[in-house]
Amino acid sequence: MQSFGKLPDGREAHLYRLRHPSGFEVAITDFGGAIVRLLAPDRAGRLGDVALGFDSAERYAKDSPFFGALIGRVGNRIAGGKFTLDGREHTLATNNTPGGLPCHLHGGKVGYDRVLWSAELTTRDTLPALRLRYASADGEEGYPGNLAVEVTYSLTDSASLRIDYLATTDRATPVNLTNHCYFNLAGEGRGDVLGHELTVRARRYTPVTVGLIPTGELAPVAGTPFDFTMPRLIGERIAADDAQLRAGAGYDHNFVLDSADGSLALAATVREPASGRILEVLTTEPGLQVYSGNFLTGDLAGKAGAVYAHRGGLCLETQHFPDAVNQPAFPSIILRPGQTYRSTTVYRFSAR
Repeated sequence: MQSFGKLPDGREAHLYRLRHPSGFEVAITDFGGAIVRLLAPDRAGRLGDVALGFDSAERYAKDSPFFGALIGRVGNRIAGGKFTLDGREHTLATNNTPGGLPCHLHGGKVGYDRVLWSAELTTRDTLPALRLRYASADGEEGYPGNLAVEVTYSLTDSASLRIDYLATTDRATPVNLTNHCYFNLAGEGRGDVLGHELTVRARRYTPVTVGLIPTGELAPVAGTPFDFTMPRLIGERIAADDAQLRAGAGYDHNFVLDSADGSLALAATVREPASGRILEVLTTEPGLQVYSGNFLTGDLAGKAGAVYAHRGGLCLETQHFPDAVNQPAFPSIILRPGQTYRSTTVYRFSAR
């Protein structure tokens, strides 16, 4: 553990390193629970940092577009910042306006990405782990109920980073936790991700309105630029004349995973040809948001000083579907007293 700088209110943030004997390493800050650094080997065994991020808590507090952060209480978008639960309407902060339409995004103005978590170094199966806890108060950002959240980052024997989410509440509330790591398997700051090869185990996706809210349809990917059932380059069709790609300014869509029974299953695979690095994403979640870094504008410099290019990172956010709290046909995100929210995601690295 080391100091990671001061927050605007004067509190100190810290950086924690989890290192595998193989050299695979993850650095995480207790500010926003963000993955700051992730060292993975290429085909020659050379370690490289494949996660976008900053070198101090001050930068995360000022500039970060959710780099590596934990997201909650509800990840992704809620239409109009409103929902009705058990007959009562709740109004949330609206902090995003795609297409000029206000919505609630990633937990609001002060989501879990902008709070200081309680951190404890521990182990899981004898390997390093970091347990983070946060008490989310009733009424925070407009959400009902006191929510106790616990997130554990742990390394595994297979050069993987495992994330286990757990939450309980004293009042019915929506919960949809995720991580917003931006990956560039060529190395952070080394150009865009358009040459990365992506496979997603999803035969359907959720089309969106111009406000990036799902229409409610579960549409087939076949015959569209969203068909990644076989490996395709991210940049191969991103500029296609397609209304959905125009709405998201690229890929910013939820994929309906073929494995939706709650078991830990492979959701997506990414390969970067030059380095040979491969990332596999496994999750218990029913959805995966594929975001191609469309709103990175080339004005942010990362840890090593390199400017992050437009589409310089790829996010693969495991989740329940966006706006699920307003769409009864989507899998429910309501957690009630006496229930325990559990979710697991694994980022597994290899090279060839």
